[in-house]
Amino acid sequence: MRFTIKREEFLKGLTTAGRAISGKSVMPILENLHIELTDRGLFITGSNLDLTIKAQVPYKLGEVDVIRNHKEGSVLIDAKRLIDIIRELDSEEITFDVIDTTNVVINGNNNRSNYRLNGIRADEYVELDLEAAGTELTMSVSDFNILVAQTAFAASTKEKKPLLTAIHLEARDGLLFATASDSARLAKKTLSIPEGIEFIANVPARIMIEITRLLEGKDSLNITFSDNKALFTIGTTIVATRLIAGEYYKTDNVVPKNTSCILEVNANDFIKAIKRVIILSTERENAVDLSMSEESIKISAKSSSIGSASEEISDFRYIGRSLDISFNGEFVIAAIRALGCDDVTLAFVEAMKAFIIKNAADDSVIQIVTPMRSY
Repeated sequence: MRFTIKREEFLKGLTTAGRAISGKSVMPILENLHIELTDRGLFITGSNLDLTIKAQVPYKLGEVDVIRNHKEGSVLIDAKRLIDIIRELDSEEITFDVIDTTNVVINGNNNRSNYRLNGIRADEYVELDLEAAGTELTMSVSDFNILVAQTAFAASTKEKKPLLTAIHLEARDGLLFATASDSARLAKKTLSIPEGIEFIANVPARIMIEITRLLEGKDSLNITFSDNKALFTIGTTIVATRLIAGEYYKTDNVVPKNTSCILEVNANDFIKAIKRVIILSTERENAVDLSMSEESIKISAKSSSIGSASEEISDFRYIGRSLDISFNGEFVIAAIRALGCDDVTLAFVEAMKAFIIKNAADDSVIQIVTPMRSY
C-alpha cells in the first residue's frame, strides 16, 4: 500500500477513528488502527469492541485531490504513535508507504522528517460487524444533540449496574422516549418521529456523548438498531456500539403526581445561589437545604467543621404550604442547565418525595431529583 495524502484530512480521519481506542486494551491488537485503501478511498477503523468507529477519507474534496500516487492495500499500526506523528509533522502532505506488508515509512513533503514504524498484517485484526441491519431512524443533528444534552448527564458512571449507564430509548406511536437515571435522579426527553418506527434499546450514555462530538457540520444522522448493536452513520463515518442487555427499570411511576407546592424562579439566579452556599456543603454530598413559603425562599448549607451559608431569593413565585427540603445541589444545577430555559419550575409533593424540575414552556422534557434526608 502507498499513498500521498493531505496531512489535515489524514489527521481528521485518524483522530475520529482513534476516539474508539481506549489506552491499554485487554487485546493488544486493539491498540492499533486498521488502515485500508480501496477504490472508494482511505478507511481508518478503531475499536475497543464496545465501540467501533470507521472514518473515510475520500480521494477528492470538490476539485481538490486529497489522496494521490496511490496503491491499494491495508495495514495495522499503533494508533497513538501514528496520530502523534501526523499531528506533529510540519508538512502539507504526507507520504505513507507500506513495504513488505508490515514496514511502514512515513515522510513529509518537506523531506526533513522520516519515520519507519513496525506495522502488523491487517488480516490479524478482529472481525467487526459494521453492517446496517435492523430498524432505521433518521434524526436531525439538532434533535440528537438536544436529546443527549437533556438526558445523558443523569446516567450513572458506575459499572455496578450497567443498565443505569445507558440512555434507554423506546420508539412507539410516533414518539421517541429517551430516559436516563442513576437511581437518585432521572431525565426524560420525548421527540416526535415518523409513525411505524418501533424499537427498544439501551445505548451507553458515554457513547451517545461521544457521537455528539462527531456531528459538527452535519445536518442529520442515520441510526440502525438491531438486537445487540446500534449503528450510527454520520456522513462517511460509521459508529457502532454494543447495546446494554436487559430490561430497563420501570420509570413511569417515578414522576410525581399531585404536586401541591410549586416554585417558579429565574434559572440563572437559582443556580448562582446554590453554587454560593454549596461551598460549605462538605459533609453531606453537596447537600443544600431549601426552605419555601409564600413569603420567602431561602437556600442554605452547613458544615459542622467549617460553618454555614444562607441566601434568600427575592424574585420568585411560590404556591403551596410551607415546605423544607434537602437535595444534592449539583444534581439540581445539572438538571436546570439541561433544560436550557430562562425560568424554571420546581414542583414538590412533600419533603421526602422526589420532585420535578421542568421548563413550563416545554413539556417534552422533565427532570426528577430525589431529595436527601435532613440531619
